[in-house]
Amino acid sequence: MTPEEVMGYGREALLLALMISAPLLITALAVGVLVGLFQAATQINEMTLSFIPKALAMAAVLVITGPWMLRLLVEYTRRLIEGFPGIVT
Repeated sequence: MTPEEVMGYGREALLLALMISAPLLITALAVGVLVGLFQAATQINEMTLSFIPKALAMAAVLVITGPWMLRLLVEYTRRLIEGFPGIVT
């Protein structure tokens, strides 16, 4: 196995991790900003107020994008396992 192949597998793994985590992170960011604006407008400074909307929004996004995330992981794992004979030799 050449160093270029190792870097390719690593780059692909990092890209996959970024693609899988992006919907959840963007959702948490957006809900956090909206709750922050609401708290600033109403002057409610309760720290736990943002937890429930974030949890509900992230659960909804996970339900919606979960099959896509799982498909990406299964495809990557399948390619990695099928490529083992070429890696070893």
